[in-house]
Amino acid sequence: QLRLVESGGGLVQPGGSLRLSCVGSGFKLDDYAVAWFRQAPGKEREGLSCINRQTDSTGYTDSVKGRFTISRDNAKNTVFLQMNNLKPEDTAVYYCAADRSYYCSNAVRGLGLRSWGQGTQVTVSS
Repeated sequence: QLRLVESGGGLVQPGGSLRLSCVGSGFKLDDYAVAWFRQAPGKEREGLSCINRQTDSTGYTDSVKGRFTISRDNAKNTVFLQMNNLKPEDTAVYYCAADRSYYCSNAVRGLGLRSWGQGTQVTVSS
């Protein structure tokens, strides 16, 4: 059974940083493309970043390009999302998702991602 668990969220001041983790269990996460999404109250889910399987090529939506970095640690079966220069508008629940058949590009869409984590809350506030 594929399971994804996010962690690393919390309260941070504007301009601060957080590193989110997405840990896979029951499967090798490096065999899967992985994407990060977020959803703020009253807003639609937004695709942020993704990383492909095999090539580890990455994609980022414009709103986080240059501030967020996605990476893998295969030994830990984990994908990270390093978030720098956080802004109040980054406040949301952050989710990771994975699928072997997903192709990652800068258009980070949820279609085709069949395994999702439960989310971790990120709050950016002074």
